[in-house]
Amino acid sequence: MTTPAKTELFGFMASEITEAIKPLGLQSYRGKQIAEWLYKHGVDDFDAMTNLSNDQRAKLANNFTIIKLRQKAAQHSSDGRTSKFLLAFSDDMAVETVLMRHSYGNSVCISTQVGCAMGCTFCASTLGGLARNLTCGEILAQVLYINEQLKLEERKVDSIVIMGSGEPLANYDNVLSFIRLLHEPYCLNLSYRSITLSTSGLVPEIYKLIEEGIPLTLSISLHAPNNELRTSLMPVNRRYPLEQVLEAGNRYGQNTGRRVTYEYTLIAGINDQPVHARELAALLKGQLANVNLIPINPVPERGLLRPAQSDITRFEQILKGEHVNVTVRREMGVDIDAACGQLRHKVLSK
Repeated sequence: MTTPAKTELFGFMASEITEAIKPLGLQSYRGKQIAEWLYKHGVDDFDAMTNLSNDQRAKLANNFTIIKLRQKAAQHSSDGRTSKFLLAFSDDMAVETVLMRHSYGNSVCISTQVGCAMGCTFCASTLGGLARNLTCGEILAQVLYINEQLKLEERKVDSIVIMGSGEPLANYDNVLSFIRLLHEPYCLNLSYRSITLSTSGLVPEIYKLIEEGIPLTLSISLHAPNNELRTSLMPVNRRYPLEQVLEAGNRYGQNTGRRVTYEYTLIAGINDQPVHARELAALLKGQLANVNLIPINPVPERGLLRPAQSDITRFEQILKGEHVNVTVRREMGVDIDAACGQLRHKVLSK
């Protein structure tokens, strides 16, 4: 006789936990208590839930599981501000999670997929293709893993950047469940405005996100000012060309009142010339938007190089001269290969 598979409880909302434990005879109020143990207190063992009886804990352990992450590798920048972790799940699939310590708080960059199918030429996440989506619980587990590390320093996670490996909007339902769970008072009680979601530009899902009515900060990967160049860097542009992406971004800004950030990775000799800066300024004229210039972290496998500082400054000045809001991303973790996918690829290659 086959033993029934246990249900993974981590990633359930309190109301969902309440429904799941009803057949075991546990009272409804236990659902919120269990959620607080899982998310607020970060326990990964039902025996640690001391306000439940021994019998109740045994019932939970016999029917449910709790995600346990395993650290496969870690890198820490020399300045102590950036830490990168390669975290593995029960099937040994691993993703990268990055902690960035800023003067204004601690930010965590999380992954939403194992690998990525987008095929962007400048990103190491795509080198092995897409393995699978992460569940809501697996996405949340990354954040709580970092939060437990920070507790040792009497600090906490202050903001989330959904900008690690994978395309978040290609894993829409799990990512939205994660965002809503993160916001709950029995979880991290994190403001929606403290969450930034980055997409390569999946237009239908951007419109779907508008309908959610959640005031997230939306960040769209642009990386080129015309369709020909963008398609050569980002194959997704064949499905959703620049005009459609910008229209969706403009609509997001109008409907949410939130300024959209367009990410533009500067690559030496490819998209970093004055003509590109002027094209980009023309595209964004009149939009509620700003540009985040990102000097590329070199990806040796792709042969892509960082522009000279003078070219970065020139690009920035042209945009400013055209009245485009622009910042140059402050580089963190360069000495530990902090770009998406680099640590995972290095470990897998070994």
